[in-house]
Amino acid sequence: MARIVVGLSGGVDSSVAALLLREQGHEVIGIFMRNWNDESVTLHNECPWVDDSQDALMVAEALGIPFRVIDLSEIYKQRIVDYMFAEYQAGRTPNPDVLCNREIKFDVFLEEALKLGADFVATGHYCRKEVTDSTEGRKINWLMSGKDPLKDQSYFLCQVNQSQLAKALFPIGHLKKTEVRKLAHEHGLITANKKDSQGLCFIGKVSLPDFLQQQLKPKKGPIVLIPENALPQEWYSGTEDVNEENLQRWSQPPSLHPSMGTVVGQHNGAHYFTIGQRKGLGLGGMKHPPFVIGIDVQLNVLYVGEGESHRGLYRSALKMKNSSLNWIVPDEQLLPGRSKAYKCRIRYRQQLESARLFTFDQWSYLLFDRPQKSITPGQFAAWYDGDYLVGSGVIELV
Repeated sequence: MARIVVGLSGGVDSSVAALLLREQGHEVIGIFMRNWNDESVTLHNECPWVDDSQDALMVAEALGIPFRVIDLSEIYKQRIVDYMFAEYQAGRTPNPDVLCNREIKFDVFLEEALKLGADFVATGHYCRKEVTDSTEGRKINWLMSGKDPLKDQSYFLCQVNQSQLAKALFPIGHLKKTEVRKLAHEHGLITANKKDSQGLCFIGKVSLPDFLQQQLKPKKGPIVLIPENALPQEWYSGTEDVNEENLQRWSQPPSLHPSMGTVVGQHNGAHYFTIGQRKGLGLGGMKHPPFVIGIDVQLNVLYVGEGESHRGLYRSALKMKNSSLNWIVPDEQLLPGRSKAYKCRIRYRQQLESARLFTFDQWSYLLFDRPQKSITPGQFAAWYDGDYLVGSGVIELV
């Protein structure tokens, strides 16, 4: 049997993960990560970290396992919060949950667990791991999607590497959410009916506008409505040559300028918004709802298009710097000049879409079978081969 440290978040998923490991006879230690100290941006009645840590403690007591709280707030600020501010300031939309898994849970937290003599760390993620042997006898760790298609969280782990995955366990990845809650009920765990957290990774529910305004000051600017006929239709038709020049063209957002449209409102800072955003624009009187199709943080202009079919929302391809790519199994990496078909997603819970990955010397491109809505810079694109998550990269639009 192994010594396993479980990241107890105070939610039902990690609670049942600890329960299953204990029932398997392992030595289980529960640890709650305190990642945030500034309560001024926490919505106190919706899962603040204090309540979560108390719930985690009560679960540990019910299971009869040791429990402790570790404070990672300083390094979390450096690696996650500062990164978020910088990305929003640059007009990009970061994904702190992906970074939290790579930089905190399976890095700093893993190191703390190893200091306690742990063989593995376990989390309540809905994903699975498979271990195989290479032809040279090496152990290969594969990341697989969770069995519950409605809860699959493999996307959030798309940036972990082999050494991290080798020490990771996902005890509930073979279960559906309803089964997890049933187990929690059967064992009288306090978290059995607890709502899923919608906040930042291991912080609690955070008001994102308040959070951003701590450092990114409000700055009023125009909202410009761009008519659809002002934009070319730069989509792959299926007949053009697929080369790097065309992939670059298909992956670029439309070139926008205030002179192309009409000022229809004001915003408090272009850096607060994201591509495809519909809510929070404060615009009315349109036949169809407006969506953000462009962000210019230099001119502080927000561009919108009317209706979710507006061509400014769609592109056939996206591009990524090769330096941002993470191949979970390095043997699967495509060499420059190669291409391969995968199933891909560009955001959590998006339906998998058919695409082909093309690699070149410095850039890689995903060319989709059909144009994709709201491809957002700063987010992660992930590609799958069946149930296996093969790799990921940061979406670029320049």
